[in-house]
Amino acid sequence: MARMGFAEKLKNLFSLNGNKDKETFFEDLSDILVEGDFGAKPAFEMVDQLEKRCKAEKITDEEQMKKILASLLLEQVKTIDLQPEPNKVNVYMILGVNGVGKTTSVAKLAGWYKNKGVPNVVLAAADTFRAAAIEQLEIHGKRLDIRVVAHQHGSDPSAVVFDASEAVAAKGGGLVLADTAGRLHNKENLVRELQKIDRVAESKASKGCYKKILVLDATTGQNALRQAEVFHEAVGVDAVILTKYDSTAKGGVAFSLGKELGIPVAYVGFGEDYQHIKPFSPEEYVAEFLGN
Repeated sequence: MARMGFAEKLKNLFSLNGNKDKETFFEDLSDILVEGDFGAKPAFEMVDQLEKRCKAEKITDEEQMKKILASLLLEQVKTIDLQPEPNKVNVYMILGVNGVGKTTSVAKLAGWYKNKGVPNVVLAAADTFRAAAIEQLEIHGKRLDIRVVAHQHGSDPSAVVFDASEAVAAKGGGLVLADTAGRLHNKENLVRELQKIDRVAESKASKGCYKKILVLDATTGQNALRQAEVFHEAVGVDAVILTKYDSTAKGGVAFSLGKELGIPVAYVGFGEDYQHIKPFSPEEYVAEFLGN
């Protein structure tokens, strides 16, 4: 269901509130939240909380109910401000399955941090297996005037991250953005590969300056949550970038990430150009989710 269609359904439900008996209203709300990819268990828990609050405070007004629902939703969404530390070696490993816009997100992040004045941003082409992945990153690097560290196809991805980190360290600090492989159909090999890169990246980054950022397609709903579970189990995920945020996204994945996995959303990607990335706003997300 498209985000606007979903928000429209919620809006209609609240506007019809006075014409429905309360039991039917809360049942319908649960159904809509599940349809919005909120996840069945969290949806029922959320509606139960809302119902109890409304009963206890004798609230029947549509706007007040929506405000309470918004505050309950806001409690579940997590966000994080990712700022590279100056004069240190910062390494951000970018994770995600093929097709979610991972390499483009790496380029957008590079442009974002460069524009914010982060010195010595380096791209590490650590997806050494996907056809044209290295070339794709090199094209982005050329357009952004950002250095790309790359090895041959099929080479050891952790060696690429090692060399990129050394290059940043040699200049007194900066930021390595490592584009990694995302072949989930070959899960065991992928997990082993990521764990090796993980060990190298952690050893090369300055203390507290290593982050693992997962790229998820916001339009894939609960499927995105399953991907997050796989990567979180493999290496631990510190933050998420939601891509395709401007299209027909299903609403609830950020709630599920926050409530079920405790993972914050750092950025959203919403277009094709390098500048089409921005920090995630929980307030904006909840307002859009509710159709405000």
